[in-house]
Formats: sequence, structure tokens, C-alpha cells
Amino acid sequence: MASKFQQFLSDNKIDPRRVLIASDQVEKLRPEDRALRLARRQARKEEGGKKPEGQPRSGRPVTLPLLNNALAGKAVTGPAKTRLLRAVNKVLETKKKDPVELKALF
Repeated sequence: MASKFQQFLSDNKIDPRRVLIASDQVEKLRPEDRALRLARRQARKEEGGKKPEGQPRSGRPVTLPLLNNALAGKAVTGPAKTRLLRAVNKVLETKKKDPVELKALF
């Protein structure tokens, strides 16, 4: 019996290797992410410091063991599910399809 994630990938004809590559592109830290992290660190040190707006990328792409666990239907953590969702939506975007929600994958 296939997991819900694996069934979704097969229905939409998405190769799991494309999910790995898309996740690497989406989650890679960029200079603006590093600047945002620095600003947050400095705001914590100062009293009454104002937190900068925005959320930096995680810098942690989907790995092969994580992808294998998701395909097998094993337990996957919440942040890992979110990274998988962002990667799948990136692949769907290249296929000119609408993005999906987390409930559609898990």
C-alpha cells in the first residue's frame, strides 16, 4: 500500500529526485537570509530591540532519508513536512499546476 505522499507524486507524475533538487533550490540560504539572522541576533542583545520582519529560509533541504521515510509512510516531523510541501509546490509551479496544501500530501 502506497503512502499518501507517494500516491500524490505518482498521480502528478513527479519524480522524487526532482523534489530533492527543488528543495535544495528553495531552502538554500541567501545573503538576505544571513542578514536577517544577524539582525535578529543583534536585536536580542539590545534591550528593547525591534525584531526585523520576515522569516529566513531554513537552510536545510530535503534529504534522501527524509524523502524515503515520507514515501514509505513513516513518521515525519512537522518542519520536514513543510520543507517537502515547499519543494513539491516548486515542482508543481514548473509544471504550471496549482500549489497544494499540506493536507493533500500527508
